[in-house]
Amino acid sequence: MSRAAIPGLPSPHPIGAQLPALYADDDFAQRFTAGLDTVLAPVFATLDNLSAYFDPRVAPADFLAWLASWVGAADDPEWPVERRRETVARAVELHRWSGTRRGLVEALRLALGVHAEVVGDGGAVWSSTPGADLPPEPPAEVLVRVWPDRGGRADPARVHTVVRAMCPVHTVCRVEILPGPPTDEGR
Repeated sequence: MSRAAIPGLPSPHPIGAQLPALYADDDFAQRFTAGLDTVLAPVFATLDNLSAYFDPRVAPADFLAWLASWVGAADDPEWPVERRRETVARAVELHRWSGTRRGLVEALRLALGVHAEVVGDGGAVWSSTPGADLPPEPPAEVLVRVWPDRGGRADPARVHTVVRAMCPVHTVCRVEILPGPPTDEGR
């Protein structure tokens, strides 16, 4: 989409009407300013609707990549526009959950449209009793099970990219890509 000259877009502030009375009947002055109005009309339209450009739910599709760069959101021009809009709109929330199960599951759903389950805690231990010995150290591995929607497919390379970006650096994340939702027997 372009915000350049749009055929037939009227200017809300025609220059010819604002000229001194001497030029009101001057054909050349009116045609010249009408040409300027054609150039300025999209600028006025953009400025009049500026707030809509900053709202990812209604911004022009070609502005989404720019908005995504502002909030550090992943953006892929090959994604459907609605997924791109949701990713940009929820970027700040997703940053808040970065490094957590919820953040990883949401990042995979938003970026790839897949479902995920995270098993393991990445080696975190704590004791709720003051002065007590720490519990035994758990395995430091996190298992991420991913499966697509019906009829969909999960691209392993893209899944690994998202998992690497969202998992804390001190954890080992193992990824399993399943053909469908996990069953109790598969756990």
